[in-house]
Amino acid sequence: MPRAVSLIRSATLSDVAEYAYAATAPAGARLIFLAGSCPLDADGATVAVGDVAGQAAACVENLRTALKDAGAGIEDVINTRVLVATTRREDLVAAWEVVRDAFGDHDVPSTLMGVTVLGYRDQLVEIEAVAAVLDA
Repeated sequence: MPRAVSLIRSATLSDVAEYAYAATAPAGARLIFLAGSCPLDADGATVAVGDVAGQAAACVENLRTALKDAGAGIEDVINTRVLVATTRREDLVAAWEVVRDAFGDHDVPSTLMGVTVLGYRDQLVEIEAVAAVLDA
């Protein structure tokens, strides 16, 4: 199945970033705007309390589920925003490593941000995403 998302690499910008600097989707692609994926179980309880990496992994799994329900997969994501409730760079890196590994070679443009607080009790991580698909 052809994919809508094309990742763009920059020959001018630093190659230290672990993601493409831009991505495109053609006219006619269906865009899917996903709500922030949270580290919640099926009953709405926050999982992996106090564990940034564990919460990031739960967010990725919930993101995969939301994508599937919308007719897409992780390879259809065009960009992400990873939010971590912390002032510590180490926590940002821990969350990012989980997200980076989950996306593998599909290293979409992403923003990683430390924030003051997130919406659910004991929540440390949230992942926003936009995807693009070509419907048959």
